Amino acid sequence: MTHGAQDSFPEIDPAVRETYGPADLSREPVFAGGFINFGHWADIDLTAPLGEAERIRSQQDLYRRVLDAAGPQEGRRVLEVGCGLGMGSALTLEERSPAAVTAMDVHPQQLERARSAHAGLLSRSPERLVFARGAAERMPFPDAAFDTVISVEAAQHFPDLDAFAAETARVLAPGGRVAVATFFTPDDAPAHAAELARLLHTFETGLDRARPVGALTAALTAAGLTEARAHSLGPAVWAGWDRWLSRLWAADTWPRNFLRAHERGHLDYYLVTAVRT
Repeated sequence: MTHGAQDSFPEIDPAVRETYGPADLSREPVFAGGFINFGHWADIDLTAPLGEAERIRSQQDLYRRVLDAAGPQEGRRVLEVGCGLGMGSALTLEERSPAAVTAMDVHPQQLERARSAHAGLLSRSPERLVFARGAAERMPFPDAAFDTVISVEAAQHFPDLDAFAAETARVLAPGGRVAVATFFTPDDAPAHAAELARLLHTFETGLDRARPVGALTAALTAAGLTEARAHSLGPAVWAGWDRWLSRLWAADTWPRNFLRAHERGHLDYYLVTAVRT
C-alpha cells in the first residue's frame, strides 16, 4: 500500500505550525548549529565552560546514539521522520555511509529551509539525500521502502503514536529497525500531564504531548514489530541540557523546569527501538 499525496498531510497542529514555521525554532541560540534537540552530553565535560562547539557536539552525539541503536547503516536505506533542518540526516549520510537518506517533515517551511541549508550536499549527491514532505501518520512511501527508520525529538509532537507505529512497520523492510529518541512520561499516572502543563510552557500550549513511553512500545508491538524496548537516556540528557540552558535562562524561568519535571518523576528522555522481522 502507498498513500497518495493528497491524503498524506493532515492538518498541522497550530502550535507546531507556528513553532517550526514563522517562529523557526532552528534559529534560536539554544539550538546551536541548526539541530533541534536537547543533546546527549555523556562525553562532554559539564564542569568546564560550555560554548557553541560543545552544544553542537551534544546534538550530534544524540543522533549518533540513535544511529548506533539502529544498527549498521552502510549501504542501507534510511528514513528520518521529523527531519527539521536536516542536520541529522546530513550527519547520517556523511558518517554512516548509507545507500540513501530520505529526510521527511510535515512542515513545508522546514523543508524549504532544509533544502537551502544543504544545497551543496544535494547538488553533489542528489540521489543519496532526498527531502520529502509527509506526516508521521501517513508516510508517502511504498511498503518496505526502508531498512532503518529514525526519529529524533519529534515524536513528542506526533498526534497519533499508533498511526506512526503502523506506518513505520509498513515502510520498514524485513530485518529493518526503528530507533526513536525523545521525552515521555515514565508511566500513565494522571498527575503527569497536569504537572507538566503547569511547569512547562510547551506542554501547556500543546506543542509537546504528555504520553507514557509505554504507549510507543505498545504501539510498535501492536503494529507487528518485535523487541520493542525503551531505554532511559536521562542521565546523559537532563544535566547537560539544564547546564546549557543556564547560560541563557535564569533559574526561575520555565525552560529550567525540564530538569525539575524529571527530578519530580514526571518526565524522562528515552531511546525506543524495535525490529521488523
